[in-house]
Amino acid sequence: MGSQDFQDLADVIKLISDIKHRNIFSSHDIALRTEILLENLISHGCWSSASELMELIIRRIKCISQSLPIEATATNIMRHILKVIREEFEVASKKKGEPHSLHQLVTGASSNVLDYTESLSSLKEALLDHLSEYKTELETSAENIAAQASEHIHSNETILTFGTSKTVKMFLKSASKKRSFNVIVVEGAPLYLGHSLAVSLAKSNIQTTVIPDSAVFGMMSRVNKVILGTHTVLANGGLRAASGIHVVALAAKHYSIPVMVLSHMYKFTPVYLGSNDHEAFNATASPASLIPYSSGQVLNKAEVANTVFDYVPPELITLFITHQGGNSPSYVYRLLSEVYHPDDYDI
Repeated sequence: MGSQDFQDLADVIKLISDIKHRNIFSSHDIALRTEILLENLISHGCWSSASELMELIIRRIKCISQSLPIEATATNIMRHILKVIREEFEVASKKKGEPHSLHQLVTGASSNVLDYTESLSSLKEALLDHLSEYKTELETSAENIAAQASEHIHSNETILTFGTSKTVKMFLKSASKKRSFNVIVVEGAPLYLGHSLAVSLAKSNIQTTVIPDSAVFGMMSRVNKVILGTHTVLANGGLRAASGIHVVALAAKHYSIPVMVLSHMYKFTPVYLGSNDHEAFNATASPASLIPYSSGQVLNKAEVANTVFDYVPPELITLFITHQGGNSPSYVYRLLSEVYHPDDYDI
């Protein structure tokens, strides 16, 4: 292993450490850090062919997925770049006029006949150009989602949301520039992150009401739309979302209220997980926020599970809104095929 390759792995370990220790915790920051890591790998890594580069990235995907099984953003970014490498290699080899290009045209053979072990001098430059464009897409995706707000929120509506989400906050503030509406924020116990969102919205002159989690069902009949953020969008269109969101989605389903989920494309993962895959799907936090240690003897008689995430099945979701527009959960399979190569779904 070369010194530069060791340094690249050290960067991966540093990324894992920062995520575990919450030095970076937002998906957007993780996505940008991963893009920079890949840019350094492509620029300075020890590789001479597309095959070698893909193998280096696959090793990093395995390392991150084993250390952070519930953090899909970094591995999703890397899976997407694997697809980009295949596409750029195919373009570069056709420009070079390789014989297999004619073979593909005559026989209709798929791109798997390409010899990725071949060295192409133009590949590195093409990949770096694409990464530069992709970085811009990552940086502007939240603004592009927020720009669609006025298409989905209308005047005098009542919008319900849960906890806090930077994307949801930008979305609502963008809509408030053209529409007058009310927002109900579910506080999201035990972290109560909804309070910070409510304060931010109120400062933007948006009529905001904070309610406890227990009041969701009672208030839902007054709501026109539910707008939520999410941690991950699974391959079946389900969500790995903050604990408590499943209850909100169930209440909305009961009253036939549309549930819209705002998500960046790097949150879409080709992994299939359900609520029964507990170890791979969920994480638990300290129970101290639910039952304080001062409770004394009660702690010896109770087992408290403070789960971080809820699984929300796709049938409870009405619409996904990404920077590319709105799509139903049944269309997630198509979005995944546009972002990832089928060979990279299961690594």
